[in-house]
Amino acid sequence: MNSPCIKFCQIDHATGLCAGCSRSLDEIAGWAGYSEEQRAEIMADLPGRRSAEGQEGGE
Repeated sequence: MNSPCIKFCQIDHATGLCAGCSRSLDEIAGWAGYSEEQRAEIMADLPGRRSAEGQEGGE
């Protein structure tokens, strides 16, 4: 099963996303139960989440 997990699990309280993989707690908890299509959609969205996280507070 494909996963974005990099074994650096720390939830950012401001965004509610994991600092390592950018998934929400609900996404992390439900990952194994998601279909391949659902996981692919989330994986495709992650780079945009990381970009948005990097811009917060940096301007």
